[in-house]
Amino acid sequence: MEKAARQRLVASLIARSLIGTQQELLEALGRAGVDVTQATVSRDIAELGLEKTVDPVGRPRYVLPQERRRRDDPERTLLTLFEQFGRSVTSAQNIVVVHSEIGSAPAIARALDRLDHRDVIATLAGDDTCLVIAPDAGRAEALAEELRRRME
Repeated sequence: MEKAARQRLVASLIARSLIGTQQELLEALGRAGVDVTQATVSRDIAELGLEKTVDPVGRPRYVLPQERRRRDDPERTLLTLFEQFGRSVTSAQNIVVVHSEIGSAPAIARALDRLDHRDVIATLAGDDTCLVIAPDAGRAEALAEELRRRME
């Protein structure tokens, strides 16, 4: 396969899959029928300008340069996390309780903190539950409703 076609395939694989190491990329190319060396993969990564980042759950991942800018958007990050891992949102007094899949609550709390939302005073995350402190009960209920809509 010629270089330009291989690099288009690499970009496609990076965009569609969670690939965080050169070995994972090498294996993904192999499954696609492209047999290359680790040195070739390393050059392709450099020439494409792939960036190493972590996904919302904290796993290492390569991204295309423009993809990283989109992932840095806290609103987009929160929507992605809710879509993949969110289960429910409830309010209790001035606290909003966000239930999620096991292991994803810390990422959801980080995303909520990064939003700089006027009704989010602080967050506290366990393994599958994130507590969001709001200024008062009324604003907690409004925040819970807003987060429920985002989760849908």
